[in-house]
Amino acid sequence: MAGPPVVVLRSARRKRTVSADIRDGSIVVSIPAHFTVAQERKWVARMVAKLESKFGIGTSAEHGGGSAGLHERALALARTYLDGDGLPCTIEWVTNQNSRWGSATPARRSIRLSHKLQGMPEWVVDYVILHEMAHLIESSHSPAFWRLLESYPHTATAKAYLAGASFAADRGLSGR
Repeated sequence: MAGPPVVVLRSARRKRTVSADIRDGSIVVSIPAHFTVAQERKWVARMVAKLESKFGIGTSAEHGGGSAGLHERALALARTYLDGDGLPCTIEWVTNQNSRWGSATPARRSIRLSHKLQGMPEWVVDYVILHEMAHLIESSHSPAFWRLLESYPHTATAKAYLAGASFAADRGLSGR
């Protein structure tokens, strides 16, 4: 699977440093303006590989499995339901979230998803990802926040599904 698009920014103010980050679904590599084409190729490849390794992007993975496929999933959801906004720099599965399905840190543009979501229907996991991406745009549960989620057709049923799962878990019940 192809990774996100790569944008190269040349800067006359930049003398020696090279940096890369993820902005609006693209990998943006900033290099000094004086770099040759060969230096650009070398540094872009190096920085893209570094981001792919660090954030698990640009690789294929089972749709609900490891963290590697989460960034592509978030990118597709952002494009479809959030006009391309709310894309996290990092999104990963975690095992230390027992009372929340997901959490977002807008300052770091990071999202963490509870491992307890794994195995749930894709539309439920997609809702949690969208919910957390909406927090990267609007941090509170204000009316503006909920308007961001109106276009996702499974919001109400996903919320009900998660409420039922929480109810069962709180009482020690299991569907297995």
